Amino acid sequence: MKAEHIEILVKHRLRQAADALKDARILLDNQGSPQSIVNRSYYAMFYSALALHQKLGSIPSKHTGTISTFDREFVGKGIFSRELSKSFHKAFDLRQTSDYKAVEPISMKKAEGILGEAVVFVNAVSDYLLCKAR
Repeated sequence: MKAEHIEILVKHRLRQAADALKDARILLDNQGSPQSIVNRSYYAMFYSALALHQKLGSIPSKHTGTISTFDREFVGKGIFSRELSKSFHKAFDLRQTSDYKAVEPISMKKAEGILGEAVVFVNAVSDYLLCKAR
């Protein structure tokens, strides 16, 4: 794939991440459901990770593949901190629980916390990708 096409895809994924964060914030500010806030927060992180994967030239077919490639290629090589990895894993697990296995509802406090972690994650990935583009 040509470099210009990769850059278009990277920008598209970063826009999706920003939109998902905006949606999560709107939900939080308007007393939306914690489940929806967690979902949008996780997807903001996921879209950011997909932007990174565009740079690698391979897109995993599953969410778990995206997370493990992020860990191996970016955390394992010291590009991003283990804390970002933990946040990504936590958001994935919380989304899985709230979407598919919910026994008890996710608290608003937990949803707000994961949104904060998603903001840090998306900002770190965006800063990295924008610095690499210069």
